[in-house]
Amino acid sequence: MVATGSLSSKNPGSISELLDGGYHPGNLLSDFDYWDYVVPEPNLNEVVFEETTCQNLVKMLENCLSKSKQTKLGCSKVLVPERLTQRIAQDVLRLSSTEPCGLRGCVMHVNLEIENVCKKLDRIVCDASVVPTFELTLVFKQENCSWTSLRDFFFSRGRFSTGLGRTLILSSGFRLVKKKLYSLIGTTVIEEC
Repeated sequence: MVATGSLSSKNPGSISELLDGGYHPGNLLSDFDYWDYVVPEPNLNEVVFEETTCQNLVKMLENCLSKSKQTKLGCSKVLVPERLTQRIAQDVLRLSSTEPCGLRGCVMHVNLEIENVCKKLDRIVCDASVVPTFELTLVFKQENCSWTSLRDFFFSRGRFSTGLGRTLILSSGFRLVKKKLYSLIGTTVIEEC
């Protein structure tokens, strides 16, 4: 039996067919009552809260990249693929959903991998009033474009020799490593995206 909206008191023919086929009205009603409780209504407050949290996390990641471009990366521009920080924020929220304090118990280490060398950019504490229960290590990856390497090579020979004229292009791929801090097993989850 498939429970659909077409079976109702408005259509007595379909109910009489079910009764003739050996179904009893009590069973039919209990089936509908069962589905009323199994499929809950979506909580719109949770959806709005999660979207707001995701957007705040996106801003934190973008601020981290913005602060790091001149101080730690030595470049004037960082080009980020469309929706990269949004995808990362969604993955961070998903990984934090199983933790006792959720995102509030997260400490995130942000790194950039350039030519197989990891460079530390920042450390983000989501809520300083909560003792961290897990760490996330986010590794951005540099795009491997030969034309940007050639351009930087030629411009570094002349009057544009300062690193502040460089443009860093991030790849759409990233690595996210989760380490539980207070677990007997000490589980680590590594995700390559």
